This record gives sequence, structure tokens and C-alpha cells, in this order.
Amino acid sequence: MDNKKVWYVTGASKGLGLALVKTLLEEGYPVAATSRYRTALTQAVGPDENFLPLEVDLTSEASIADSFKMTHARFGRIDVVVNNAGYGIGGTIEELAADEVTENFDVNVFATIRVIQKAMPYLRAQRGGHILNISSIAGFTGATGWAVYSAAKAAVIALSEVLAQDVSSMGIKVTAIAPGAFRTSFLSPESVAFARNKIADYEDVRASHNRYLAMDGKQIGDPAKAAEVFIQLAESANPPTLLFLGSDSYNRAIAKSTYLCDLLDTWKSVSCSTQIAEPVTA
Repeated sequence: MDNKKVWYVTGASKGLGLALVKTLLEEGYPVAATSRYRTALTQAVGPDENFLPLEVDLTSEASIADSFKMTHARFGRIDVVVNNAGYGIGGTIEELAADEVTENFDVNVFATIRVIQKAMPYLRAQRGGHILNISSIAGFTGATGWAVYSAAKAAVIALSEVLAQDVSSMGIKVTAIAPGAFRTSFLSPESVAFARNKIADYEDVRASHNRYLAMDGKQIGDPAKAAEVFIQLAESANPPTLLFLGSDSYNRAIAKSTYLCDLLDTWKSVSCSTQIAEPVTA
């Protein structure tokens, strides 16, 4: 165990987080994992001497700070921090109320920031570590009816890319992971919310939501294989700053990248037309 990295994983009682924790423990890694309810976490994972289940309120800086103190006290170091907690929200900008938007950003974005802030003193002191922030392909190319969720996950990608630059000199690595559809409980009522106020004119949005809900239990991604990729990233000497995970995520990213290249070419003259013309000197 002495040679194994110590992992800290949020949102670990279900989905990709649970698959990761189980795989890590099977492979002998020490793991601290968080959930809103410790009982649900311990029941989902089961007993293991390398496992530290933590009941953490990710909206509370104090709760997060305490969880890192307990993790460091138990294992002596913290090597890999995984920001996995989050949930989807469907609805248009017009339909979603302010509290629905705020709550989604609080879990998907601000909790990620809080965890990073409390993890960094430990990683800086060690002069090493790896932060894995779980975004979504929706954060790179969103789908109809998921504007706020896409915006939140885009924020996770953006902050990760800059964070990677900010901490690289201290030997700390950062990777944003943009998964596609994995066969987890993500599309179940406990992991996805919809606008309370639904406006009849948005027929295309309702159709989009129904298509996604129909995928539940039929997603092409294997959570166990995703967990192995996470471990591979953490053990890599040169991990990517952004990884699209799943063939569906990869294909959507390629399509978006092609679109962006075409868009840049089409509007290049307009983009460059605003430059100040320097006076000609003899």
C-alpha cells in the first residue's frame, strides 16, 4: 500500500464515482470518498481497510476542509483528487428559475472550486499530485434543452485548463474529463432534474429530453472501463489537460472541432478586420 497513490473522490455513492472507488479498492489503492450520506456510501462500497467513507456537504467550505484533514490524518498524504459530484438539469434559459440555476452551478462548479481550494495546500506541500475534474461532452458541445448544465460543465473545462497552467511548476497535474453516455444512474430522477416551469412552445426541447431519458440503461459506456482510464491518467507521467471519454464523446468533439475550424475560416476576414492600422513609416 505504501507505493500506492492516495485517492480522494467526491460523489462516490453512485455512478462513475462508485465504479472508480470499487476499482481502486480492488487494486489496493487507499481511498477517501465523499457523499452527502455516509450510510449510503458504506452500503454501496462495503467494508475495506483501505477505505475512508466521509459524509461531506460540498456547499460547506468547513465540511470539505475537515474531510481533507481526516484523509491526510488517515493516509499521510493525498495524491489524486477527483471532483466527480454533480447532476444534470434540463430546461431552457427561460424556463429555469434562478434557484434551479444557482443550485446546479453550486454543485457542478462552485463545489469543484471549493474542493480544489482545500486540496491545494496539501498538493503544494507535497510538490505533486493530480486533480481530475469530471466535466461532460456537454461542456464542449451541448445539446438542445441542456443550456445551464452545458454552461456549468464548460466552466469546469475552462477552469481546469487554466488551473493546469497555474500549478504545473509545482509538479501538480490537472485533467478535465468529458465523458459521453455511461451506463450509470445519471439519467435517473435522483441524478437529473428538469425545470419546474415548462413552457409549451418548447416542443423540440421536450423531445430532446425524452430522447435522453430513453437512453437510460442503454448507454454505450462501461463505468468499470472508465475507472481504469482514470487510474491510467493518474499513473501517467504526461496526462492530457482534457480527455474526451467514450466513442460518442470523441465523435461529438470531432464534429464540433470541424465546425469551429470551418467557422474560423469563413469569418477570418471579419475577425481580423478590427485591428488598428499602424501608420506607414518611411
